[in-house]
This record gives sequence, C-alpha cells and structure tokens, in this order.
Amino acid sequence: MIDSPDDFYEALLDAHQGLSLDESHALNARLVLLLADYVGRAEVLNEVLAAACIATKGVK
Repeated sequence: MIDSPDDFYEALLDAHQGLSLDESHALNARLVLLLADYVGRAEVLNEVLAAACIATKGVK
C-alpha cells in the first residue's frame, strides 16, 4: 500500500505540468512500464490491469 497517496497524486500531476498531450501520454506509458518492471509478477500485473480496465469503463 502506498504510504501517502495524496502526495503521490500531487507529484504525478506536477510531473505532467507543461507537457503536451502526446508528452503526457508518453510519460504515463513510461511510468506504467517502469512500474510493471518493478512489480515483476505477472499475476499482480494482470490483476491491476483488469481493475484499471473495469474502473476506466465505468468512467463517463
């Protein structure tokens, strides 16, 4: 579990400041790949991917 999710979210938003939409997408893609490499467990990654897909499809 993340110790301070609000602080991380703020840092994530700050990282996107001044980026174009394409740059922002590239940053997100790099972040996902780096975090996936860090986690390194396929079952965990597949579980998180499924949860993200479900949450995203619920967002209108």
